[in-house]
Amino acid sequence: METECSLFSPKEADRGTLAMLAHVSFQKEDKVLDLGCGCGIVSLAAAAAGVDPKNIVGTDVDPLAVSVAKKNMAANGFDGAVFVVGDALANVPGNDYDLILSNPPYHTDFKVAKTFIEKGFNRLKLGGRMYMVTKRKDWYKNKLIAIFGGVKIFEEDGYFVFEAQKRTTAYAGKKK
Repeated sequence: METECSLFSPKEADRGTLAMLAHVSFQKEDKVLDLGCGCGIVSLAAAAAGVDPKNIVGTDVDPLAVSVAKKNMAANGFDGAVFVVGDALANVPGNDYDLILSNPPYHTDFKVAKTFIEKGFNRLKLGGRMYMVTKRKDWYKNKLIAIFGGVKIFEEDGYFVFEAQKRTTAYAGKKK
């Protein structure tokens, strides 16, 4: 796997991402969004688990990350995934994802994570799941419950892995 020194976790796979992946079951037919794809570890894991690369979309705000993720997929023989440069979900095609996975920047304010959660909810199909991993618990727990109506939380290797499932078309905190 290739990476660049300016990308997140440039020397090895991030332990948080690996902790998150330990709790995800990919199905062959899943449509997967790698939100904040970095060098493409989540996309590679999905493809290696049997997900058709044509059903994988990766996005990152950093054009270099998108370029490296594309190269890593191709170098591993996974052709057909779509990678786009954009802020959050701005340029992401489709709104019927089975899985959205993200290791959002959590050492700053919650603006990016808030956008990922709210906009991600709208891109999942009913029954679809969002996974996030952070070192912080309370804000993410509360936000995911407010939007999804509930959340499972796993503790793994010093990280919190969140799994939220879309069970309705409206945010949990909003009246229909």
